[in-house]
Amino acid sequence: MTGRAATDGTTRCPGCRAPIIRQLVGQRAALNVTADLQPLTPTEQAAARTPNRLIWCLYRLGPHAPARLRWIDQHHPARCPHEHVAEHACTGPRPAPAQPAETLF
Repeated sequence: MTGRAATDGTTRCPGCRAPIIRQLVGQRAALNVTADLQPLTPTEQAAARTPNRLIWCLYRLGPHAPARLRWIDQHHPARCPHEHVAEHACTGPRPAPAQPAETLF
């Protein structure tokens, strides 16, 4: 069983087996985001951030509510109490592509 998600969106990467979260982020033009669940310090965030790798706020409404990813933009509070995580960059081997089913064409 690879890639089966829990009800809160968490799962494991099929390549490196790291814990990840997959969610659609945004309300109008949502992005399909895969992020690591390892929280980052501000120093680690600066090192991990690249133009193609974003940092996300892992917001929880309450202790029993599922985590939600939020944009970190100019309106995000500087002293945000929530954990921040990076977009997942897989370091493991890529899974083999699925073989197409035998078809007539």
